Amino acid sequence: MAVIRKVEISHFRSIKSLEWYPTPGINCLIGSGDSGKSTVLDAIDLCLGARRSIPITDADFHMIDVETPISVTLTLGDLSDSLRNYEAYGDYLRGYEDLLGTIEDEPGNGLETVLSLNLEIAGDLEPRWRLRSDRADAKGSERNLNWKDRLNLAPTRLGATSDHNLAWRRGSVLGRLSEETPDASLALSQAAREARKAFGNDADAQLGDALASVKKAADELGIPIGAKAQALLDTHSVSMTGGSIALHDENGVPLRGLGLGSTRLLIAGLQREVAAVSSILLVDEVENGLEPHRIIRLLGSLGAKEQVPPQQVFATTHSPIVLRELAARQLRVLRKSEDRHVVRLVADTAQGTLRSAPEAFLAPSVLVCEGASEIGFVRGFEQHCAANGRPSIFACGVALVDGGGGHPDRLYQKATEFVKLGYRAGVFRDADLVPNAQIEAAFHQAAGVTFTWHAGQSLEAAIIGNIGDATLLVLLDYAIAEHGQEMVAAHVQSASANQESIENLRAILHSPQQIISPAQRDIIVAACTTKRNPWFKTIGRMEYVARNVLAPNFGNVSEDFQNRVNALLAWAQTLHG
Repeated sequence: MAVIRKVEISHFRSIKSLEWYPTPGINCLIGSGDSGKSTVLDAIDLCLGARRSIPITDADFHMIDVETPISVTLTLGDLSDSLRNYEAYGDYLRGYEDLLGTIEDEPGNGLETVLSLNLEIAGDLEPRWRLRSDRADAKGSERNLNWKDRLNLAPTRLGATSDHNLAWRRGSVLGRLSEETPDASLALSQAAREARKAFGNDADAQLGDALASVKKAADELGIPIGAKAQALLDTHSVSMTGGSIALHDENGVPLRGLGLGSTRLLIAGLQREVAAVSSILLVDEVENGLEPHRIIRLLGSLGAKEQVPPQQVFATTHSPIVLRELAARQLRVLRKSEDRHVVRLVADTAQGTLRSAPEAFLAPSVLVCEGASEIGFVRGFEQHCAANGRPSIFACGVALVDGGGGHPDRLYQKATEFVKLGYRAGVFRDADLVPNAQIEAAFHQAAGVTFTWHAGQSLEAAIIGNIGDATLLVLLDYAIAEHGQEMVAAHVQSASANQESIENLRAILHSPQQIISPAQRDIIVAACTTKRNPWFKTIGRMEYVARNVLAPNFGNVSEDFQNRVNALLAWAQTLHG
């Protein structure tokens, strides 16, 4: 089966320049909105599809500069015998070195034989397809692929409208699935009902193998079509061609009436049957029209879990479910870097984060938080800001990732993975443990940022040590409301070695004549962070503390605490595309 070894795109829509070496199997593009993901799929489709014309406009030229031609070049490997035919393509056969990703102009020992197909569109908007090689250019030779080879290479595309693949049309999946050519001319010469009946009676003989494959794929994918699939004349078709013959269920209802998700699932299943002939599949928005369990089934049909890829898939997604199901090696982050686009491979070391926080890979900015408390803290302030007219950090494209606690080096390792992929990344951590200085410095050198407290302080210590007495009383009352007077009192008693009580602390905080001491604040910190039943160490509780205790009383906290929180929020509220 043919595969694309190299993609080169220039001056097409948002892409000024892109050079990419995809792999066999699934290549799922992710990135922020308008990063060019669909443009890459369109470029592959336009270059490799079996078509003689293209609906193109000036707007398809980069920056509407029609003086510079659009150019798409696809280098194809794993060629069939017909594509390696020396008489047909001898001057255009080239050599590809996989490890270095280099292309030699002639085949050679240790090199894979490849062909490079180019599509160029100049200002006259006329497409020009041709095979490329330096030696052919030197001879002044020019040719395209044979039409039969173009039909075989043309990718199948799953997009918003794919139901044309459910009829026996030239280039459709069903057309490739069956070697037979259905002949409906006799049936079409009769009245519509008689024609449908007459052709239906003959269909099994002509298309039996294809219909059996359709039934098998539908059963495996859980698509209800009844006891069998039938090839009947489409009542809505006015064309007297093979396209008039479409798939129907056992009751004679055209399968093009299936929902979008079912149509995409069925076509994906049928594409597997023809992968030996047409091995390239384009999937716009994998999740489109599918419930989560059907997304998982579609990915399975695409070969996501198979060691030997059954086909080469180019896909886009904005779904965390898709990211969670795919392996890191199947994901590609598309980024604009200066005047060109780059495609970055997600490393295997990011697999754990993909499973726990896939949504982070779909955001332009990522804040890796030490644990649930830090996430709740940021979420609480975010809610307060959004409710009071300040920008929402989520609207600004920030994703919060739970770092899972432990040593801070783990946070920097997670955050560094995002930085390598072109994300804007920060770390929000406690300061009670010291990270490796080199790891932290390398993260900062790569444009990562850190938000933390004074040395030795945890989040709870920073809160309790920097809020005024009135706010601290509100905090204690919230702890009692959540956990009960008895548990909170026991924690205070234990943390103070029976030297302090919750009643006394609340009495001091109620008294205008008394001020709670730093030592008493330390007792409260120790009490609220006990390993068993800590007071605030959940997203929900710390979210409440930030939104309903700290934010409304922000003027009653220390200036240093205000500055640190404001710095974090200013970074998160910076729109980044």
